[in-house]
Parts: sequence; structure tokens; C-alpha cells
Amino acid sequence: MWNSFWSFLWSTVVIFAFIAYLMILFNILVDLFWRDHKTSGWIKAVWVIFLVVLPYVTALVYLIARGKGMAERAREQALQAKRETDDYIRQAAGRSPAQEIADAKALLDAGTITHSEFDGLKAKALGQQLAMDRMVR
Repeated sequence: MWNSFWSFLWSTVVIFAFIAYLMILFNILVDLFWRDHKTSGWIKAVWVIFLVVLPYVTALVYLIARGKGMAERAREQALQAKRETDDYIRQAAGRSPAQEIADAKALLDAGTITHSEFDGLKAKALGQQLAMDRMVR
């Protein structure tokens, strides 16, 4: 099949171009059907038809015409996923440091713990908050 260096090089270029096209195609399809909720179904169908009939030209036109919006939608989706993850981490971590400190203050006011124990509980709660903030970032 590869009887010379040039045929091997040409095959490598063709395979690279095909894989690059597939990656671009999947990004375009994800953008059309999962991220872009404003474009009508007919317009989406026209894009898909052209992606099948004239694949490279249509992909290039799509990236030029809608690339900025594509990037903005991808960024917004990533930010939404980060917010959901952060909310889940906070929810799974349990009580907030403010709740821990308020409970410790109630114990201090009731005379159950000393002021130094209160300071230790407060430092522990604030330390957990700092650790959680580092995990989220």
C-alpha cells in the first residue's frame, strides 16, 4: 500500500484531515443541537444537509459565520457546569462555616464551652471554608 515515502506522507495528511473534519463536525453538531436553542429546526436541518453535501466548505463557512457565538455558547455551558459543580460540592460538604460559628457562639453563651474552645471551633470552621474554596477553584 505504501510503496514510497510520499504515498505514506500523503496517506498521513488525508487521515489527519479526515480526523480533523470529524472533530469539527462533532463540535458543529453539538453546537447546533445542544447549545444553540435560538436557531430554528429548519435552519439546523439546512446546516446538516450542507455538512453532508459539501462537508469542508460548509464547516469552514459555519466556523466563520457562527464561530464567535459558538465560543460564547461553549463558555456559557462550561460556566454553568462549574456553577452546578460548586453548588453540589457546597451541598455535599454540609453545614456552612457561618452555621458552625453560630452554633459555637450559642454554646459559648450558654457556658457549655470556654472562650478558647470557641476560638478553636471558629478557626476550624474558617479553615474548612478555606479548604473548600481551594477545592472549588
